[in-house]
Amino acid sequence: MEACILSEKKDLDKMLEEENREEENYFPSLDKKRSYFSWSMYDWANSVFATTVMAGFFPTFLKYYALVGTSYDSTVVLGFGTSIAALIVAAIGPVLGSISDKMAGKKKFLVFFAYMGIILTGSLFLVQEGMWIAAILLYGIANIGFAGANVFYNSLLPGVASQKKIDYVSSLGYSLGYIGGAILFTINIVMVLIISDTYFAIKLSFITAAIWWAAFTIPLILYVKEPPVKAEMTVKKAVKSGWQQLKSTFADIRALKIVGLFLVAYWLYVDGVNTIIAMAVNYGENVFFPSKNISTTQIVIYLMIALLITNIIGFPATLLYDKFAKKIGVKNSILVAIGVYIVIVVFAYFMTAIWEFFVLAVAVGFVQGGIQALSRSLYSRLIPRKKAGEFYGFFNMIGKFAAILGPALMAFVKLFTSDMRLSILSILVLFVAGGILLLFVNMKKGEEMALKYLA
Repeated sequence: MEACILSEKKDLDKMLEEENREEENYFPSLDKKRSYFSWSMYDWANSVFATTVMAGFFPTFLKYYALVGTSYDSTVVLGFGTSIAALIVAAIGPVLGSISDKMAGKKKFLVFFAYMGIILTGSLFLVQEGMWIAAILLYGIANIGFAGANVFYNSLLPGVASQKKIDYVSSLGYSLGYIGGAILFTINIVMVLIISDTYFAIKLSFITAAIWWAAFTIPLILYVKEPPVKAEMTVKKAVKSGWQQLKSTFADIRALKIVGLFLVAYWLYVDGVNTIIAMAVNYGENVFFPSKNISTTQIVIYLMIALLITNIIGFPATLLYDKFAKKIGVKNSILVAIGVYIVIVVFAYFMTAIWEFFVLAVAVGFVQGGIQALSRSLYSRLIPRKKAGEFYGFFNMIGKFAAILGPALMAFVKLFTSDMRLSILSILVLFVAGGILLLFVNMKKGEEMALKYLA
């Protein structure tokens, strides 16, 4: 028995060495550090959409500007608008992943979706007061571009970094995203402070986010190379194959049971993470700051400072969380982050003082980047690398499908109870259920199954 176990371990070690050697052969003359940095810089580029637009100014822009003259509730409009956009991404995610596997064009499609998001983000500048339909449509399509590009961005990761470096490179990307988002967001806050027309300043922030995103996508375009594809297809054939591939992906996930279990856990807990990102400002605007009898401009400043704190702390915290994961394990570190989020949600329900809002911003900053970066790298350990694009397409579909449930859940609770505090408390179930399922993910067995699969 012992001899069989040792023999199996040697076979797995040999497969891993061959896999890493194959990965190095993709780029015989490429400076690996430059490749790591250039790939990670896309997080620096696109995180300004998540920070300045999604989490920052758009909820305020929608509530106080685009919905002026209507009786619609901003939580309901934002919640359902975000969910519909996420549903579209969820539907096309596996197809995009299949395309990225079957065509030597990961970067081309990344650029297409990224610049679609960039153009639509910049177009928010054109929205006038009361034009809430145009605002939510532009925002929703920009979200599709943002998420679609991430399918191809994530699928490049296994080709950029070896198995030993993949946690580091994934965390580097998230940490650069935090510092990049914080830099532009600081500039945007200063713009709001010095420009007398607050909403014109917010519109300008959408323009700056689009320019930033466009400019800092260039290093990835220039310096990140793709592993070769054995047999290229046309787009039409790849799309047709993609739908067929979806069935195959389900079959693969059924065979790789550990992957399926992790995806369900991830779907639940990341739903809570995405909901907090998308709805935190809306929560502050609707339930907390109005009770303090302060002006709209003061509300905006307080909320933006809180988000800035989250990003500033998130930069070093994400890298430190990678070191923390090396000490207690990737899965255990994700479980710790889920526990912190549970405390955050309960704290948010009961908070009554302004200083408590900033304590929450600090707490989110410590775990937000870590849980996302380590989930991405943990998943890469459980999947066959030769089908990375397909599996990451499914991974992104699960992530964006999760973003459907959280905002919609908050919108329904607010719609039927008129209690915003209950709406935030409702997402507790997502963290608790996701954490419980993650406990049952056997990493060792999952990694072995991934190495053997299609070997």
